[in-house]
Amino acid sequence: MIVALIAACEIGFWVLLAAGLATRYLLRMPRTGLALLLCEPLLEVVLLVATALDLKNGADPNWTHGLAALYIGYTVGHGHRTVKWLDGHAAHRLGGAPKPVGPPRYGMARARHEGKVWLGTLTGAVVATVLLQLAIWYVDDPSRVTSLEGWRWVAWRTAGIHGLIALSYAIWPRKTPAGESRDSGVTVEKERAQR
Repeated sequence: MIVALIAACEIGFWVLLAAGLATRYLLRMPRTGLALLLCEPLLEVVLLVATALDLKNGADPNWTHGLAALYIGYTVGHGHRTVKWLDGHAAHRLGGAPKPVGPPRYGMARARHEGKVWLGTLTGAVVATVLLQLAIWYVDDPSRVTSLEGWRWVAWRTAGIHGLIALSYAIWPRKTPAGESRDSGVTVEKERAQR
């Protein structure tokens, strides 16, 4: 049941996102579109309540409960950034706004960007760990919670690997190729032509 609910929440996330952006830019109803986008956190609340009820009704804690915690953590850590990125592209494609500026491609600016993305993963690991610990306390049977304890390590291994990747951008920053501007990745010739 939990796996189906995770899939339903993921599908619901994209459906609400598409509906919110379409309402906002195609139907020219920005407040209604924003209201639809703000409904997205409700999907995580539904998943959280369903997972808690499943445990309350005597289900053995297993990988599905751990996956639900990681999914909620990921959504908390990266959901806002994902929605903001897609909103910028929808505003450009559907609303006539200027093209959104992409992340920096080179140097310490790229390292800072990767560090911010990693903070989202770190936030997700913290949220998942808190939810898993609450589930462990809720079940209150050490013999039944080993799978939940294992998912905490999955969350922190993921955050650690992502952190090492983000750190590599600071230790070995990519150099700007000759003929490209520093931050945008646009060639100098294109930059001159735009002026």
